[in-house]
Amino acid sequence: MSRLNAWIRSQAPSRESFERSRFLRPFAQRVFHPALWRFTRRSVPRGVALGLLVGIFLLIPGIQIAGAALLALPFRANIPVAAAMTFLSNPATTPFILVASIYVGNSALNMGADVTQFEALIERNAPLSSWAEWLVSSAAPAMLTGLFLIALLSAVIGYVIAAICWRIWLSRKWKARAHRRRAA
Repeated sequence: MSRLNAWIRSQAPSRESFERSRFLRPFAQRVFHPALWRFTRRSVPRGVALGLLVGIFLLIPGIQIAGAALLALPFRANIPVAAAMTFLSNPATTPFILVASIYVGNSALNMGADVTQFEALIERNAPLSSWAEWLVSSAAPAMLTGLFLIALLSAVIGYVIAAICWRIWLSRKWKARAHRRRAA
């Protein structure tokens, strides 16, 4: 688990980078509260869930991190973990997330949004006007519904996995401590 901790800490934005952000300056007093930066059994799973929810639903780089940090405030989630989890949606995964969201949205709403038109727009590097036409069609409600459902499911699964991993890590730590005490 220490490798995962080290990776998360290296990928997550630092407190100093948040302090320099012009979007977060108005919330500085609240954002930089020490409890939001500690790694605890409650704050880490909350951070994972919020980061996945915001990272998958928003899909707009930069806004994802600020959104996750701002949502971490009322939920008392770990800000670095929430910010790091937004990186799940990156240029390599975004097309897959969008196609899956259209499919899920079509299934949930019983709509006929066309995924092949989405793929054609990507392949021909369509201008913004073509994308706007496509979004105004039946694809936008299907895509937004699918994004919300996928983000919500990912957040729930991420929370459960993070809580289980935290419990396993803590259990191993306690066992190692007990073993050291018995050996001494």
